Amino acid sequence: MKLFVSEGNPHCVKVLAGLEVTGVKCDVQLVSHEERVVPFLNRPVLPVLLLPSGQHLFSPNAICQYLFEVVGKEASDDGNQLLEWEATELQPAVLQALHMLMLQGKSGEAGTVLKGPLGWLEQYLSKRTTPFLTEETVAVADIVLWAALYPILSNSTFEAVVGELPSVRGWFKRVSQVPACEAAVQRVLQGKGLDALKNFLQKQPAPHIQRRDSPSSANATEMEDSELMMTEEEVEVAAQAWSKGLPDCSDSTQKKHPILPQEGKRNVLVTSALPYVNNVPHLGNIIGCVLSADVFARYGRLRGWNLLYVCGTDEYGTATENKAREEGLTPQEICDKYHAVHSSIYKWFQIDFDYFGRTTTEQQTEIAQDIFWRLHERGYLLEDVVEQLRCENCQRFLADRFVEGVCPHCKYPEARGDQCDKCGRLINAVELKEPQCKVCQQTPEIRSSKHLFLDLPKLEGELEQWLEKSMGSGDWTVNAKHITRSWLRDGLKPRCITRDLQWGTPVPHPDFSDKVFYVWFDAPIGYLSITANYTSEWEKWWKNPQQVELYNFMAKDNVPFHSVVFPCSLLGAQDNYTLVNNLVATEYLNYEDTKFSKSRGVGVFGDMAKDTGIPSDVWRFYLLYLRPEGQDSAFSWADMALKNNSELLNNLGNFINRAGMFVSKFFEGHVPEMVLQDEDKRLIAQVCWELKQYIQLLDKVRIRDALKCILNISRHGNQYIQVNEPWKKIKGGDDDRKRAGTVTGVSVNVACLLSAMLEPYMPTVSQTIRDQLQAPAHCARAMLYADRGFLCSLSAGHRIGTVSPLFQKLESEQIEALRKRFGGQQVPSSTVNSAQPKPPAAAAPAVNASVSAADPEKAKQLAAAVAKQVRTCAKCQIKNNPIIITIFPSTQ
Repeated sequence: MKLFVSEGNPHCVKVLAGLEVTGVKCDVQLVSHEERVVPFLNRPVLPVLLLPSGQHLFSPNAICQYLFEVVGKEASDDGNQLLEWEATELQPAVLQALHMLMLQGKSGEAGTVLKGPLGWLEQYLSKRTTPFLTEETVAVADIVLWAALYPILSNSTFEAVVGELPSVRGWFKRVSQVPACEAAVQRVLQGKGLDALKNFLQKQPAPHIQRRDSPSSANATEMEDSELMMTEEEVEVAAQAWSKGLPDCSDSTQKKHPILPQEGKRNVLVTSALPYVNNVPHLGNIIGCVLSADVFARYGRLRGWNLLYVCGTDEYGTATENKAREEGLTPQEICDKYHAVHSSIYKWFQIDFDYFGRTTTEQQTEIAQDIFWRLHERGYLLEDVVEQLRCENCQRFLADRFVEGVCPHCKYPEARGDQCDKCGRLINAVELKEPQCKVCQQTPEIRSSKHLFLDLPKLEGELEQWLEKSMGSGDWTVNAKHITRSWLRDGLKPRCITRDLQWGTPVPHPDFSDKVFYVWFDAPIGYLSITANYTSEWEKWWKNPQQVELYNFMAKDNVPFHSVVFPCSLLGAQDNYTLVNNLVATEYLNYEDTKFSKSRGVGVFGDMAKDTGIPSDVWRFYLLYLRPEGQDSAFSWADMALKNNSELLNNLGNFINRAGMFVSKFFEGHVPEMVLQDEDKRLIAQVCWELKQYIQLLDKVRIRDALKCILNISRHGNQYIQVNEPWKKIKGGDDDRKRAGTVTGVSVNVACLLSAMLEPYMPTVSQTIRDQLQAPAHCARAMLYADRGFLCSLSAGHRIGTVSPLFQKLESEQIEALRKRFGGQQVPSSTVNSAQPKPPAAAAPAVNASVSAADPEKAKQLAAAVAKQVRTCAKCQIKNNPIIITIFPSTQ
């Protein structure tokens, strides 16, 4: 790594102090302010960190965060909020104050600018019990805020105007005494005090501040605040690029199946965690996996990537056996029934899979058993006798997820038999205190059984080498890194890969023929087998790490199985498998102030959402708006109504509708001639900047933050229309009418851009906007492909279609009724019943009750059916192969 810094640049104090505090090894090169280190930026930016991968980090805060993450010190939630506040509130105020003081001599006004941010920080620190901002020791937030404030709090000029600030000054003094901080100041300022900053400040554009109320309301961004300050040259460049219009786009947007990797293209393979077939997914499941992956996949296709998105239902295991027993069906019938339910739900939510498959297939058996034998032959499997929990009442060994008890580590009372959701530690079911069978609530007994284990300790060194490379070059979420490192920190232990069950992929070893593979060895292999069901050339995706980038989407509880267990299986198999490059994990989405519960009727499940009368695009928008990226979030009916009515109806929908209506009403449906003035060019440049942020954020899978860029653009557009009042100017003289035409034409072009940016998030609304504007079919891809930027897509004379409102208001009475309906004990939706294949008579409700409660003969028949189907599946007979439902786009 190499760090480029310059003397007299206050931003460089941050990164040098961060480098010293963390002790990360890195070359430091001193350059002038005018040095263009980042080749693709049109003006010099410093500091810059050149990563081993060749990528550049040029935000001081991002550099500091990266350095701390390298040594395993990620920022806490409070720390991240403080960093956002520093970037959006404090740093702009500091730069403006320094500009006033050093270049204009206005010390009084400079102090006034700082009173608000410093007052907030004083209040924050006065409530803290730790010596530093978030912890007992110096963290990344301390370094960043201290460096930002150093020019202010180390100068006596500001003392009188900013007040005493005892808490701020005490904290500032403690950080200043850290040797690394003293060294950074000396290196940048060279003992010259504020005078050292004058040359740097003179080369910066005059700063302006966009005020925000609090750190929590700030939009997250990794860009420097100076990037918001555009020069006249940059404004002119944006306007000229816009005026060139759309280029010809010969590439077809229609998908041609099968999609296979192509030489010279960016080949991206996207997977979302396989949902358990017997569970109807709730909103948290949907946003954590399939919806997040869908947004990224749609975005990637717009960017011109050669992308394949696969998913499917995870169908083996005890959960399926128990569900079959409850409903009086065989396991295969349960899988067929609920696979159709899942397909129907995802289709309604507009999840655009290239293929949605399942794990109960011939290909799953073949690939899983092949990986097993390769691990066995290479000495990565162990045999051992293990103690397991067996429920005598249910007459079965209990799968990990069918036993609950008190966590032996953190005492959480509802820990599962494989993992504690509270502390995240992996546990063996026999370690649970006060265990209970989840089926019958009886206390299970400990029994012994011989099993096979994956020798994780033997693979640990190879795993760590791969993780260092993958985390260093790919986009892993902070929680994914933290969970993975905590596993490694505790030391890996052999992991059991077999279970005493009947419904699963059979273990081919003759000494273990009565066992099946454990779901977390077997299920991730489903990604491979589902792709193999999609195309016989599946190995071009899954045995091609040189050409393929793999993105895994999941909730945080699935991380260790995708970052440790599954990669170890593939590394040990030694067959050139494609391993994950980018592991994207969300936190949890809760429902109001509690958890989703189908049995208690709490929360909205996928089969119920369409019965609310709220369009799927609105559901998509709200779930993505509160996507739990950095911490848990909660669905709220009141907040959903607020976001719909304020952001969609009054902001986004209002702007797009007004722009289109002005064209229809004032210019007979034709886009008027546009003669750009400075104000129009500034709007275009502002929109260009937001579009660049949108692209940079989505490239990094910052899905929620990128959505805010869309809403920012429509806010800029509404303000632009409001200030220029085209409805008044159209009634004036020729100059006023021309001005009204320019404002209307620019606005409707911004609306067209918004339709493109909305496509990954709200595909139906996106298409509706383009239909109303009769926009060129390739406009979305033309603006997002290869970073072309904001272009004039609707030129003068273009005729638009009929414009109508995009969104409807959610009334308080409607929302209150829905809140009560989904608050507990609602009647289950009929969707499941309508989506299922016709069941045999045994599936009738009255029989279900008798089977589960008092029909042992029927239970024996079902158990025999399970064993028979397992044997049949192992022999791969076509007769009993499950139905494969393939969802292809309507354009095929």
